Amino acid sequence: MTEASWRDSVPETSAADLETLLGTGIGAAREQLEGHGGFLPFALAMEHGSDVRLLAVAPEASAPGAGDESGFDADAMIQDLIELLRQNRGDYRAVALVCDITLVEEDSDAIHVAAEHHDGSVFAAVLPYGLDTAGTGLEFGQLAADTNEPVVWVD
Repeated sequence: MTEASWRDSVPETSAADLETLLGTGIGAAREQLEGHGGFLPFALAMEHGSDVRLLAVAPEASAPGAGDESGFDADAMIQDLIELLRQNRGDYRAVALVCDITLVEEDSDAIHVAAEHHDGSVFAAVLPYGLDTAGTGLEFGQLAADTNEPVVWVD
């Protein structure tokens, strides 16, 4: 019911664009997780045609003692991606940010995809994941809608 009400609140073409970005983002993140055990934040941009581009920025080392054991500053990377998308937003009709988050209440990691359309439509979702019971591979939970505010088309 939530999905139907979300789709009813935006133009059909915008909903289709956002769903394409969501599916592409989840798929690319899953590939990285399954192949490499993790992934860096990245963005997707749907050009005015229909091509979807993957955009990435180089990680900066996190400050010593910053509490990030991974050795890179994911928050800085996300801000760099947002700035890159804002600078080039005239070239895009929809964008998405994809990152690895921790769901504290569920004690789980998750893929988070936050998509927005140039017409103001937004949609975000999370896909929890963790090691399977054998500890040899990953298992994924249920995709769930999440709240999201626009960050690219905000002025």
